[in-house]
Amino acid sequence: MFSVVLAASKLWWYVSRSAGIVSWVLLALAVLWGLALSTRALGKRPAGPWLLDVHRFLGGLSVLFVLVHMLGLFLDDYEPFSLGELLVPYAKDWKAGPVAWGIVAFYVMLAVEGTSLLKAHLPKRFWHGVHLASYALYAFATIHLLTVGTDRQNPLLRWSVIGSIGVVVFFTAYRAIGPGRAASIRVAGKPSVKSGEPKP
Repeated sequence: MFSVVLAASKLWWYVSRSAGIVSWVLLALAVLWGLALSTRALGKRPAGPWLLDVHRFLGGLSVLFVLVHMLGLFLDDYEPFSLGELLVPYAKDWKAGPVAWGIVAFYVMLAVEGTSLLKAHLPKRFWHGVHLASYALYAFATIHLLTVGTDRQNPLLRWSVIGSIGVVVFFTAYRAIGPGRAASIRVAGKPSVKSGEPKP
């Protein structure tokens, strides 16, 4: 009975903890999927718009779980956060630096996701510049996970982080100096398809 009461008292802590991990996993997958698409690692002409939809879905879902993570922190009784402490870096003294990484990551995430939703109404160069902030978002979120997360010592989580960093570095190098660079340049250099014209 006591264990049930104890677990209930930590409910929001468990919610915040698990949602934080899930949001990082979804973010990492979104970044990796986006890199795989942009480097043409999934093929010269990936079939179907669903591949891009998967990338967008992962990004949107990661935002949802970040909000659940923040809600859990707000409702938790052990180390509660006020709304201001959730949104303003260094407003809370508890692990101020590690928490600040998470807050900054949240704002970068909003910028990336917001401009992605408005992509059709924004200059391509502006959208692309903001979207490149996904690298910083991934880095900030990873630092937050490894410096403030309760499960940061978990071997599975640590190896997952190491593995994802390795894949991100590989795809980034592949895009910058490998075959992915030539593919990206060719696609970027193609004129956009005008409305009403058949796609190639």
